[in-house]
Amino acid sequence: MDTKRFETKEQDIAEAAALLQRGEVVGFPTETVYGLGANAFDAAAVDKIFAAKGRPSDNPLIVHIAHRRDVEKLARVVPAGAALCMERFWPGPLTIVLPCVDSVPRNVTAGLDTVGIRMPDHVTALQLIDAAGVPLAAPSANRSGRPSPTTAEHVLEDLSGRIAGVVDGGASGVGVESTVLDFSGATPMILRPGGVTREMLQEVIGEVGIDPALESGVGTPKSPGVKYTHYAPQGEMWLVEGARDLEKITELVQAAQEAGHRVGVLTTAERADAYAADVVIACGRRSDLSTVAAGLYDAIRQFDHADADLIYAEVFPETGVGLAVMNRLRKAASHRAIQS
Repeated sequence: MDTKRFETKEQDIAEAAALLQRGEVVGFPTETVYGLGANAFDAAAVDKIFAAKGRPSDNPLIVHIAHRRDVEKLARVVPAGAALCMERFWPGPLTIVLPCVDSVPRNVTAGLDTVGIRMPDHVTALQLIDAAGVPLAAPSANRSGRPSPTTAEHVLEDLSGRIAGVVDGGASGVGVESTVLDFSGATPMILRPGGVTREMLQEVIGEVGIDPALESGVGTPKSPGVKYTHYAPQGEMWLVEGARDLEKITELVQAAQEAGHRVGVLTTAERADAYAADVVIACGRRSDLSTVAAGLYDAIRQFDHADADLIYAEVFPETGVGLAVMNRLRKAASHRAIQS
């Protein structure tokens, strides 16, 4: 199939929406990463998402909406805390997990009785959902296991010929996927960290837990990005932890190069000139972790383009958006780590 590239003009959005109405799948920009959308109430269309991505069928999808009133089409109940979060953080990078109505297809929820819902903070995404006239089930628009896409070029790199179209809205801003917050239990629980931090949530609703399965990946996932390998480069990535990380990475790079490897280092602007690796990529500034989040997936893809077969990565404080950054880095590295 030919994958059509759309611009953000009204006519192009209408054409992309028409594809969605006909049961096709279309990539589109959000403020986090690019999503791969299909009519959330069309099980056959949703199946095309799984086929295009090579995504496991027990991995649930997030449903994107353009209006708060659409929540009632998807959820049986909205607790007071969830309503507060919608008022404070929507539109924005927060997915709220609620008990779902029976009309939501089982392949959207991976057979669970809950559904994740979010309203993206991106004008093109909202226009597309509105024009399609239906909520859109939309995981990230990449092949399963690959780094999530933050540009239309990334989408086409992974999915050209496998999807009907992609709307090019430029680079995403946040860069890591939405926070997933589960309201189906007694205490609100973060299933996946993202652009809305635990600290921000606790200011609004009080106690917020973190699901122990976030790192273990054991059991049936209630959120995307939990159970399976994600965000990985083609080369083998290792995280280097500890106070002597610069010296340790320098030693590791030298030894790996002597062994014949093409070596990459993932760092930040503050240290970009400190390493003599074959490929040194700064994903942002350590002084502002939001820039690291925004640049992380593009940086990981750059190692693939540079044919790095071994990558050493610096680590970051797990506060604020740093929790999401480290969650993605650990999965990209398959939890491989070296202490300095």
